[in-house]
Order: sequence, then C-alpha cells, then structure tokens
Amino acid sequence: MKEIIWHGRGGQGAFTAARLLGEAYSLSENTFVLAFPSFGPERRGAPIRAFTKLDEKPIGNRSEITKADYSIFLDDTLFSKQAFDELKPDGKIILNTKKKNDDERVITIDGDSIAEKHLGLPITNTILLGALAAVSGYVSLDNIIEAVRQTMPPRLHEKNIAAVRAAYEEAVK
Repeated sequence: MKEIIWHGRGGQGAFTAARLLGEAYSLSENTFVLAFPSFGPERRGAPIRAFTKLDEKPIGNRSEITKADYSIFLDDTLFSKQAFDELKPDGKIILNTKKKNDDERVITIDGDSIAEKHLGLPITNTILLGALAAVSGYVSLDNIIEAVRQTMPPRLHEKNIAAVRAAYEEAVK
C-alpha cells in the first residue's frame, strides 16, 4: 500500500488534495483508495492533516497513517525535523518552500510562486499534487488532470490544470 500524509492549514485544501489524488488513482483499473482528514475544531488557518491510502487490493485499515511513503507540506511553517519520524525507510517529503534543503529525502518546490502565477491565490494543494505525480509515479499527469475535471467546479478547471502542469514540469527538473 502507498501511504501519503498531507500537512496544511485549514482553508489550504489539504483534504481536497488527498481526495483528488484518490480520484486520480482510482481512474486506473483494479485500484482502491481511502482519503480522509484529521483535524480538531475546524477553523481557517489551524493545522490539519489529511491522508491518502492507495492500493491494488481492498483497504481494510482505516486508521491514520503513522509511517508514510510521502509526507507533503503545503505550508513550510508546519515542517520540522519531526517530519522525518513519520516516513517509511525510503519515504520522501515534498515541501512547499522558497528555501533549499540539503536532505536528500526532501523535495522542495516553490508552490507559492506557481500558485500566484496560475491561481492568483496562495493555495498550493493542486500544485503539490502535480509535484507528487512527477516524483512518485503513483499517478499520471493525465489522471490528475481528469480528476480535476471530474471533481472541481468547471470555473476552476483551467487555472488548476495549468498549475498542476507547471508544478509537474518544475518537479521533473
């Protein structure tokens, strides 16, 4: 099973990204997905986590992920050294930041700049999803784009697809 933890703040779309990943993965045959959030009393800006489990057989374990293949941070203020404790031995972190990180387990992307250019808002959920598609191989860019089309309102399609493509291309570099 592939397990992904999403870290964000209320209103940044971490759970939306978790669901979109699940939708994209489920477009392939014989796939099973579980996506769910974890947060306390919800308020905009409060730290939240969301989880996505991907497998080729039914998923019986519905508990929160404790060791992830990928841990994704939509907001770099939530990132700390403790993030490495939630990774599987070969796990990676995808971090939205302008800063460089020398740890080989950390993949950085300036999602805020991509969001500003394509969305006009500092919402990086689809951007980090595009980066995950590029570095993980779990889902194709085409499946992410199709998931955006199937789940987001039509008025958001063009901008989010452009943002996903830009992030994918940036992460491939």
